[in-house]
Amino acid sequence: MRYDVIIIGAGPGGIFSAYEMMQGSSALKIAVFESGHALENRKCPIDGEKIKSCIHCKSCSIMSGFGGAGAFSDGKYNITNDFGGTLFEHIGKTQALDLMRYVDEINMAHGGAGTKMYTTAGTHLKKLCLQNKLNLLDASVRHLGTDINYIVLENLYAEMKDQVHFYFDTPVTDVAVTQDGYRICCGDASYECDRCVISVGRSGSKWMEKVCESLDISTKSNRVDIGVRVELPAVIFSHLTDELYESKIVYRTEKFEDRVRTFCMNPYGIVVNENTNGIVTVNGHSYEDEQKQTANTNFALLVAKHFSEPFKDSNGYGESIARLSNMLGGGVIVQRFGDLVRGRRSNMKRIEEGLVTPTLAATPGDLSLVLPKRILDGIIEMIYALDKIAPGTANDDTLLYGVEVKFYNMEVDIDENLESRHKGLYVIGDGSGVTHSLSHASASGVYVARQILGRI
Repeated sequence: MRYDVIIIGAGPGGIFSAYEMMQGSSALKIAVFESGHALENRKCPIDGEKIKSCIHCKSCSIMSGFGGAGAFSDGKYNITNDFGGTLFEHIGKTQALDLMRYVDEINMAHGGAGTKMYTTAGTHLKKLCLQNKLNLLDASVRHLGTDINYIVLENLYAEMKDQVHFYFDTPVTDVAVTQDGYRICCGDASYECDRCVISVGRSGSKWMEKVCESLDISTKSNRVDIGVRVELPAVIFSHLTDELYESKIVYRTEKFEDRVRTFCMNPYGIVVNENTNGIVTVNGHSYEDEQKQTANTNFALLVAKHFSEPFKDSNGYGESIARLSNMLGGGVIVQRFGDLVRGRRSNMKRIEEGLVTPTLAATPGDLSLVLPKRILDGIIEMIYALDKIAPGTANDDTLLYGVEVKFYNMEVDIDENLESRHKGLYVIGDGSGVTHSLSHASASGVYVARQILGRI
């Protein structure tokens, strides 16, 4: 079967690319291939009762399927060029922001109306952070919440399904250049197209490397972010989250001058497992619906590690640390901050007696046996720094879950059109190594759709 455009990956990049092309031309024959399940079939089996930890499903419903890894995320769309990727380096700062705002309008029209837009503009908290050697990054943040984000995705799919051919549970094994376009292989079947858009997300990093090698597309090493997820009583951070919701705060450590940052803040949220290439790591969700909210706030503290010659496998380094955590804890490890600084492992008794009720069933343990000393020292420094702007952060009962790893694809060599050296082959979203967020990935999808529509 032949299509005008084939999109590989139904994450935010692939969805918004297909949506924009569908809006621009009803005559276009578009197919989207996704290794994971349709949205209604994405169900993680962990229920906290019969199944308490990851059972390594063949296709992880948290990481793959319609909506990508962002489907069950907190649904935060950060409209900024200060973080979330380097899309602006390819298409310009003004256009990048305009596209992110356009994506926000689409989300509002598909079930997101009524959700709140937060902003750092004019906040006194910027000064408070600077006075304590912390830098609060500028952004506008639309918080959909995990529940409303799901509704938006449902509505987008309902509008698209009759005009776009979706192939779920259909992993693409190979991409080949043909005389008049591209051929993709899915097991024994193959499909051809004039133009191909690759949007495989972070979980497709290994696959993307293989495709780039087979098609002789240059790549360069990206970073890996390694750290922990912090969980504490929501009231400790309420003065930040009530005004900003998501506060991206960066700290430069005194000992090594490494940059430690907050990431993915979830007020009144829950801590969750996620499975990337068979490795169990930790993440966080939160809900717009007050009925689903908890008494805790969680956020990640991450240290970015870049590697140069001779070592280039930053993701492999992150995976090895995550595997060590899985080996020691059978999955995710949790430790009280007080136990960590005292040099002892946590046990269930001390956690149960603490002031913070865990929202994830994890194995009590010792993170100092998992995380490299340099990274752990930076995280501890950051917790004490945050304690100055949010007293109580460094309480003994603050919980640290580990490890949290953010894998980034090798950065693919693409031009100002997000097009590879092969004309008509585009690489977008987090799979490109250029975007690292829902908003940037979605914007890249719209941008490429407009490039394709302009050439047809």
